[in-house]
Amino acid sequence: MSEPLPPLALPLPSAPLRLAAVQTGAASGDVAANARHAAALTVRAADEGAGVVVLPELHLCAYDLPALAAAPDRYAVRADFGRTVIDPRLDPLAEAAAARAVTVLTGAAVRGADGSLTNSVLAFGPSGPPTVAYDKEHLWHADERALFAAGPPGQRSAALTVGGWRLGLGVCYDMSFPEHGRAAALAGAHVYVCPSAFAAGNEHRADVYLAARALENTVYAVFSNPVGGPAHRPCGGGTAVHGPGGRTVARAATAGEETVLADLDPAGLAEVRGLLHMLEECRTALG
Repeated sequence: MSEPLPPLALPLPSAPLRLAAVQTGAASGDVAANARHAAALTVRAADEGAGVVVLPELHLCAYDLPALAAAPDRYAVRADFGRTVIDPRLDPLAEAAAARAVTVLTGAAVRGADGSLTNSVLAFGPSGPPTVAYDKEHLWHADERALFAAGPPGQRSAALTVGGWRLGLGVCYDMSFPEHGRAAALAGAHVYVCPSAFAAGNEHRADVYLAARALENTVYAVFSNPVGGPAHRPCGGGTAVHGPGGRTVARAATAGEETVLADLDPAGLAEVRGLLHMLEECRTALG
């Protein structure tokens, strides 16, 4: 029998954080246009008090895998060995994040310095160029495996801290694996953030997965999903934020473009963790 994991010292944030989960479409292959639109959405969310803005999976190029396969260098942004991205097409979004002092997380196809192509999350902050914050670990079947290299397993360090809130990162299919969200929580995450591109008619799965990830790990869980997309694979939104007790705290009201605002509350996090001790009492070590 496995020995119990040691109790975790997980400091809680000291102040609330407003998070914006953005449900929007993207133009296939037009990184510059998508960055400009993301910048406008960022400004709007920041003006409503958001400190973090989350956009969907592969938002900067759109989730159109056949088109991406035909022209990967048009769709991708390039990162150096330090995981920094220098691409003038992204300047409007970087400038918006800096001007409004917010953190923006958005999906992108990334050509690494080693030549690999990854399905990644870029982080734009109040200062400096964007960085590659996370590479998707679980690729969706042959469609994605034919294009992308999987991120290394156990990217516990792939987290950001904003206003005392630690954000653990995943992308879409990652949320289907309980161990992925648990690893983020054990590493100290208060929020599990999953930019996604669930095809229309499948959004209910994200509801099940992320409500479970939130409850079993006593974290907030964020689902940012697109609308529109290529005719062969449209997306229908369903963007939502789930609280640490597993209840939905904010949800898109329409299947169109919408920004879902959620106030992450440290008092609520403390209340749930005062009752539910799964992170401390788990007796099964992650493999």
